[in-house]
Amino acid sequence: MAVPVWSVDPRTGKQREQVATEATAADVDAAVRAAHAARAPLADRDTRIALLRAAADELAADSARIIAAADAETALGETRLTGELARTTGQLRAFADEVADGGYLDVIIDHADDSLTPPRPDLRRYKIPLGVVAVYSASNFPLAFSVPGGDTASALAAGCPVVVKAHPDHPATSELTGAALRRAAAKVGLPEDIVSVLHGFEAGVELVKHPLVTAAGFTGSVRGGRALFDAAAARPTPIPFYGELGSLNPVVVTEAAATERAGEIGGGLAASMTLGTGQFCTKPGLVLAPAGEAGDELLDALTKKVGEAAPGVLLDSRMRDAFLAGVRARAELEGVGTPVAAGEGEANTVAAGVLTVDAERLAADGPHDLLLEECFGPVTVLVRYTDPAQAAAVLSRLPGNLTATLHLSEAEGNGDGGEGARLLAELTPLAGRILVNGWPTGVAVTPAQHHGGPYPATTSHSTSVGATAIERWLRPVSYQSAPAALLPPELRDDNPLGLPRRVDGRRES
Repeated sequence: MAVPVWSVDPRTGKQREQVATEATAADVDAAVRAAHAARAPLADRDTRIALLRAAADELAADSARIIAAADAETALGETRLTGELARTTGQLRAFADEVADGGYLDVIIDHADDSLTPPRPDLRRYKIPLGVVAVYSASNFPLAFSVPGGDTASALAAGCPVVVKAHPDHPATSELTGAALRRAAAKVGLPEDIVSVLHGFEAGVELVKHPLVTAAGFTGSVRGGRALFDAAAARPTPIPFYGELGSLNPVVVTEAAATERAGEIGGGLAASMTLGTGQFCTKPGLVLAPAGEAGDELLDALTKKVGEAAPGVLLDSRMRDAFLAGVRARAELEGVGTPVAAGEGEANTVAAGVLTVDAERLAADGPHDLLLEECFGPVTVLVRYTDPAQAAAVLSRLPGNLTATLHLSEAEGNGDGGEGARLLAELTPLAGRILVNGWPTGVAVTPAQHHGGPYPATTSHSTSVGATAIERWLRPVSYQSAPAALLPPELRDDNPLGLPRRVDGRRES
């Protein structure tokens, strides 16, 4: 019996429309096999460039319907979703440029040299696509981290067909964007099955186990991601699983910084932690701030701004229940203050809040360890420290993160006394992106970006944002002493494709 997939309005909790049915094991198998069969047509670089640009064009052309559907399913708002769609089309075009550049192939040629000891054979190395990639959509980014998002864009750029397991929070949006990608494929002469969209929990489990799936990308919860990660590792042939699971995104504010601009820091923190109703994976969830007058001023500014924030709708009722339960459990801990109480608002909304605690309560194992876990939604924990050693003790107990932020005074930022450099070095092992005097919400799509970090932020050290995200779906291969006539064009001496490469230790472009 087919199980219907419904689109639900989080503002009301009511079903909007049935948009699909849950995929069966046979449906998963058919989608993966069709994607596998489409690998050869996708191998041509010029065709992939055209595909990525056509996909961006198709999404832009259908923007009105896509944004309307996404807002109806997520309550994220037209302004936010318009920007997210622009980011999504922008990263598709950026990957087209990356494929055109060719540097991602990492071509290296070492000619034979009998004069070396030992003699060196002719060796030529580049990267090839893995094969079919499974992508698991995120709840909080229905465009940029879902069906047409960075995992899909980078996998297609690498030459890998994609089967997407849609997120249940936005199935109608997933169907619309999936259709746009398939239209783009047809427009450039590729099989539409280079991208498929499936629905249903069991479909996601079957997908990661399918023998023709060669890698997976995931953005979501620690619990769900870890279950899929373990399944990927337990296969007869294990596959890489690139999961983004959870992040506390710590912030450290020095006493000098708080003294210099407490109001500015407090206001900036409030804006960052409430952005998108606190549903960004880079939301600052734990802030180490000094005790004393400067810290009090920062807390006053923070509580004022958070208290003024309008209640917001979370992505679904399950997340809303988890947020309310998580805030309640944290607020009940001994010594935890609630200068602004997060909680239930009217009409399925939640109100943002701030929790406070002394750093000494987090310096050793105990019930307060709950404060060191991510609470998804608009709440942050302000940890008051009395000296740098207390702050360092708390930092030493943190798991891996996507980001870590440091707020310094002007003098500390200029290196006076070495305090800024010391703290920067202390934060670097904790996260994949270290910010100074800024806020982590907002991830620029640019070649130098790194959106990843130590576990549980991610299950690997790769990035899911930026040009180097393509590396996840490629593997290196070397040819030794292969006859010139048999070499792929990427590795021939005359470089017919005009690729950047390194030849006998010297870079060519």
